[in-house]
Amino acid sequence: MQEIKKSDYFETGRDGVLKITTPDDKKIDIIEFADKKLAYVKSAIGYPAIYPMPETRFEPKADAILMDLDGTSVHSESFWMWVIEQTTARLLGNPSFKREAEDEPFISGHSVSEHLQYMIDKYCKDGSLQLARQYYFEIVNHEMAEILAGRGKQDAFTPAPHLKEFLLEVKKEGIKIGLVTSGLYEKAMPEIISAFKQLDMGDPVDFYDAIITAGQALRKGQTGTLGELEPKPHPWLYAETARVGLNIPYDRRHKVIGLEDSGAGVVSIKLAGFSCVGISGGNIAKAGVGELCDYHIDDLLQMLNIIL
Repeated sequence: MQEIKKSDYFETGRDGVLKITTPDDKKIDIIEFADKKLAYVKSAIGYPAIYPMPETRFEPKADAILMDLDGTSVHSESFWMWVIEQTTARLLGNPSFKREAEDEPFISGHSVSEHLQYMIDKYCKDGSLQLARQYYFEIVNHEMAEILAGRGKQDAFTPAPHLKEFLLEVKKEGIKIGLVTSGLYEKAMPEIISAFKQLDMGDPVDFYDAIITAGQALRKGQTGTLGELEPKPHPWLYAETARVGLNIPYDRRHKVIGLEDSGAGVVSIKLAGFSCVGISGGNIAKAGVGELCDYHIDDLLQMLNIIL
């Protein structure tokens, strides 16, 4: 975290503001007062928001765990970043386009539109978000069909190491499990279905106590949901999974813990009022939000030492 003097709506030393900090990816600003903290969540597409940032604590044994999908449960982030890269290449009319390594914290963990807008702003100033979304879903639909037909990127969706052992142990302990993703339904469900097939674990819809995605994509000829403006780092996906999906009252949030590998996800968990475990391998360090994590692990099985 780095300290800054001013945010869009706040300034250190004015209106009771004691300190303003921002992580390396600059997706949020944390505004500190004597009696509270606020998080100003920025937006690449014009709709920022300000949330209270509650103090969090966790008391084992857990009533429930909230698990991210991409990078935490299934290793797929490289595939989705490749799709973003391919979409940008099509926008530019340059098939050989390659993104830069520094783009990673900005094109993983957020919504499709946030990812695409970042790439447009950096590489294609006159590009259309609407056209980028069209290209993106054309590429996704093609690649998904190829994968299901056995011709596509066969390493696109790989279960995280020890995912099966971990999930079965958590189930055995009677702890509820919610799966949470900023991914739209049509991209998220094939991932977890593919992983469960590889692990011979049946239907993930039957296994998880709740699965919350960012909803359906809005495209011409079909309805959509509010999935593009409310995803991580906003709190709503994790809040909905716990409160609606798992029926955990807010005053029991100290018995719930979230598990993430992305900077956006860490912020989302914390804003929803839960303690957070950061698992290595994602962009938490690059995003600069490691200090927001209450625990750090390198392997899913290490999570058992925290929740039991």
